[in-house]
Amino acid sequence: MNPAVERLAQLIPPPQDTGARDWADVQGRLGRALPEDYKELIDLYGGGLFDETIWVLEPDCADKNYDLYSMVEERAEVLTRLWDGDRGEPKPSELTSPGTGLVPFAYIEGTGAFLYWLTREGQNPAGWTVMADAGRGPEWESYPVPCVEFITAALTGEIRTDVLSELPAETHEFESNDDIF
Repeated sequence: MNPAVERLAQLIPPPQDTGARDWADVQGRLGRALPEDYKELIDLYGGGLFDETIWVLEPDCADKNYDLYSMVEERAEVLTRLWDGDRGEPKPSELTSPGTGLVPFAYIEGTGAFLYWLTREGQNPAGWTVMADAGRGPEWESYPVPCVEFITAALTGEIRTDVLSELPAETHEFESNDDIF
């Protein structure tokens, strides 16, 4: 098991019987590989809400607002409009190099903010790091760690971020999409 996933499981025990996904199918539908830590996270927890703040997107979620496929498409359209033309917001500097992009993996409950993987053409998904979008303004934050390491560090307060100002919580919990929807 990925050390970051194992650490998260020690912090917040995963629900029972989530089951493994067909990742070859998921990645085929997305047209891209995904990081192993994310795949282990989803296989262990499924999608859902950590500490009433970080809502991890999952493939084939019953609610399209928390569905990985839907959000990949929607966020690409939103960001294109956001950065389009002279009146748009400036792109974060991390995205000015050719072949860079963003793929959403989590929504920040109640804020409009998202967590993204920063991707680079030809880069192994294990090297993708995290970018956080404030959601209601031009502020972006960059964190040179993989997604599950970021989630765990944000939940414990090891990483402090304006986008996740509600964290760390006094107690930790996970609510599964299966229980919510």
